[in-house]
Amino acid sequence: MKRTVPVTILGQQYVVRSEASPEDVRRVADFVNERIEEVAASARVADSLNMVVLALLNVAGAYLEVREKESGNRIEDRLEALVDRLERACPERAGG
Repeated sequence: MKRTVPVTILGQQYVVRSEASPEDVRRVADFVNERIEEVAASARVADSLNMVVLALLNVAGAYLEVREKESGNRIEDRLEALVDRLERACPERAGG
């Protein structure tokens, strides 16, 4: 069931409809505000749209990095499992 949760981002009030708990929605809004504040402090960007875009780029970059790392780990795990299966199926050839 979707609920409405009021949040404030960059001093502007928004009403978010989500199936997530109100606490989760507020946690996401807090995260977004923190990323925008980081950009504002480091880049000295005055335009709020530019701050949001830069914050989004930072978050997207971090997300893609984690996703690629996790994807790589899963592939490595699958390859190791496949090698183990092959070694069990052909023990005389294992190790060279």
